[in-house]
Amino acid sequence: MSTSITITRPDDWHLHLRDGAMLQAVLPETARHFGRAIIMPNLVPPVVTSADAAAYRDRIMAALPEGMTFEPLMTLYLTEDTDPADVEAAFTSGLCSAVKLYPAGATTNSASGVTNFDKVRPVLEKMAEIGMPLCVHGEVTDNDIDIFDREAVFIDRVLDPIRRATPGLRVVMEHITTKDGVDYVKSNDTDLGATITTHHLIINRNHILVGGIKPHYYCLPVAKREEHRLALRAAATSGDNRFFLGTDSAPHVDAAKETGCGCAGCFTATNTMALLAHVFEEEGALDKLEGFASLNGPAFYRKPVNTGTITLTKGAPAEWPAKIHSEDGPVTVFDPGFPVHWHVTA
Repeated sequence: MSTSITITRPDDWHLHLRDGAMLQAVLPETARHFGRAIIMPNLVPPVVTSADAAAYRDRIMAALPEGMTFEPLMTLYLTEDTDPADVEAAFTSGLCSAVKLYPAGATTNSASGVTNFDKVRPVLEKMAEIGMPLCVHGEVTDNDIDIFDREAVFIDRVLDPIRRATPGLRVVMEHITTKDGVDYVKSNDTDLGATITTHHLIINRNHILVGGIKPHYYCLPVAKREEHRLALRAAATSGDNRFFLGTDSAPHVDAAKETGCGCAGCFTATNTMALLAHVFEEEGALDKLEGFASLNGPAFYRKPVNTGTITLTKGAPAEWPAKIHSEDGPVTVFDPGFPVHWHVTA
């Protein structure tokens, strides 16, 4: 097995950067390895208009350290009051690359999300017309649905009906966590892709709960049974271009994670590429890493691939900081729980 691989500079098709001091702290962790990232709009208040997106993009670029190159791909937060004309203008101008659908209450800062999907139909129809992708947090929020079943139920009750009612709508199922999600993507040939996170390739629900609750493994959608993790690994390493990397790297200060009602999110921006090389090597698929991390996402979003490269080398156990320090407080970097021997060396 090769001890060094060089791939096209990767992109992250699902990233949380937050704002203010947290943005300043975590942005370099992504920009160090990734050329672009789809930026999540669930700030407080959320990024709901093109003016909001332009202002947020300016804050991101102002926070980028000198000498680093990085392109934030902005998104709009879909609400029941979203203006189709504003969405079209944001997309055709190149300001925004996608619209994000959060079912109300599904995850962090999603209270402004959609409850009545009929009210957003004009926006979805406009997006289908212009070819603008819809990024979907695929979980129902009904109290009677078990948290481990929310993704599968969402596919049946919400996603499939939306896609049938809106021909041509291009959809990204973000951070899929189940075999159901994998199978649904594979059963559709056009206009559907899915991102898979780093941490969902590594942990299952036992890692969160066995031997004591591990708050830094808690995320939404929550990690599922081992059979689902194995299905995700098979999809990510298969070479199927409908699956691509979206880390869902989500920084929270330790005080917000290690508490009686901890926030959902794993912070993986720092070590994602080393972890992915480990996973793909385990699966005998290092030759498929470039497609998953660098090629499949641009193909779906109809963007050129990056011109630069990164090199990963296998050697002594990798080391990375246990925490990223911000003015808001420390953020714990995802710990896979095993030695990793891959390093980004160039």
